[in-house]
Amino acid sequence: MTEFSEWFHNILEEAEIIDIRYPVKGMHVWQPQGFKIRKYTLDILRKLLDETHEEVLFPLLIPEDELAKEAIHVKGFEEEVYWVTHGGLTELNKKLALRPTSETAMYPMFALWVRNHNDLPFRFYQVVNTFRYETKHTRPLIRVREITTFKEAHTVHATWEECEEQVQKAVQIYREFFDTLGIPYTITKRPQWDKFPGAEYTMAFDTILPDGKTLQIGTVHNLGQTFAKTFDITYETAEGEHEYVYQTCYGVSDRIIASIIGIHGDEKGLCLPPSVSPHQIVIVPIIFKKGALQVLEFCRNMADNLKDAGLRVHLDERDLRAGKKFYEYEMRGVPLRLEIGPRDIKNKNAVVFRRDKLEKEIINIESDTFIHNVNSILDDITENMKERAWGSFNAHIRSVETVHEAKKEIEENRGIVSFYWCGDEQCGKDLEEKVHVDILGIQENNISNFKCIYCGKTAEYKTLIAKTY
Repeated sequence: MTEFSEWFHNILEEAEIIDIRYPVKGMHVWQPQGFKIRKYTLDILRKLLDETHEEVLFPLLIPEDELAKEAIHVKGFEEEVYWVTHGGLTELNKKLALRPTSETAMYPMFALWVRNHNDLPFRFYQVVNTFRYETKHTRPLIRVREITTFKEAHTVHATWEECEEQVQKAVQIYREFFDTLGIPYTITKRPQWDKFPGAEYTMAFDTILPDGKTLQIGTVHNLGQTFAKTFDITYETAEGEHEYVYQTCYGVSDRIIASIIGIHGDEKGLCLPPSVSPHQIVIVPIIFKKGALQVLEFCRNMADNLKDAGLRVHLDERDLRAGKKFYEYEMRGVPLRLEIGPRDIKNKNAVVFRRDKLEKEIINIESDTFIHNVNSILDDITENMKERAWGSFNAHIRSVETVHEAKKEIEENRGIVSFYWCGDEQCGKDLEEKVHVDILGIQENNISNFKCIYCGKTAEYKTLIAKTY
């Protein structure tokens, strides 16, 4: 692929995913094609969450005094908060923050809702926009000032053990979600200096984009009782005593769409997994003067049958050359293209083009198994894209034994480098500065018989580093 940043910017425009020309820096407009990809992606996530969670919707504005209650949390966002200071021409008595995230919006309400042990656990989620005054160089869908696809889940539990169990359940939900999308990932425990503000610890999912830099695509946080004590969220036990609750939260953002585009795309443009493609199948009639109406009627019936089977189908009847249509749908990443002309109808066959392999094959279009065969091809496309993505991902994770090797690998090959680390914060920060990378987190603990790559002390962890967005 050509220089990834340029390719990514161009495909967002050419495939009409988003329009970045909105006159506020770091904010963009979802166009119909992009919005459908977003919609189908969220449908997958909602289906997973709805099995155990309830969807809610909280206000955008957070009073300054509520935001300020949790000092550690606020400190993590204080340079990024947008403030509303006026209502019309009247200056507000109390500033209102546009939510950077919703802990301080939700938890005062949780304090009112939780009464006794019978109320627990709470498992809520919402899909909202959040605002952060990003001071670094903004990138569409990756580093923005309005996160328009922010799914955040918040849970409340009676015990630490239940809280820990929920962390593992959240990790499993994200595993299933990313696996469905064919997005490869690592799961690590973030170093203490990089955890979510106010959390006991943070688990993170990272993937690798084609430029070799890693992108954080999901996080799961064990909040312990930090926010419960701040917002006085207590429950009455069966014995009549009052105890503070334990909490978790976990989220994903627009970066999911960025990773779908970046990981599966190629020189020809998008290559979308069938599960999120606005059109899973496009039918292109091959029209000649003789028999044109017959071909169109046949294609319309086929489109109806495929739609009745639950597939997202588009029949392109535009008066354009077939080659121009082929180029457009390859660029837009439509998984499957059916080409049907008079000869195909006569022979009861159609040319099928697979976007994942850029290959054509012949399929019988009048057999009783036609719909089944089409679904099988779509399933195979999904699996092939997943295998290809994981193969590329795993090829970009390498182990090193010295700082020199780590620096050389990162500079020459990017990707993710694994090594052994003592776990000392200062040692970790010094390593980050020397190699010009970020420690993604801990992949394995209780390591024995190895030395820290940087300071030479006994290693406690197997750790990952990478250039990050």
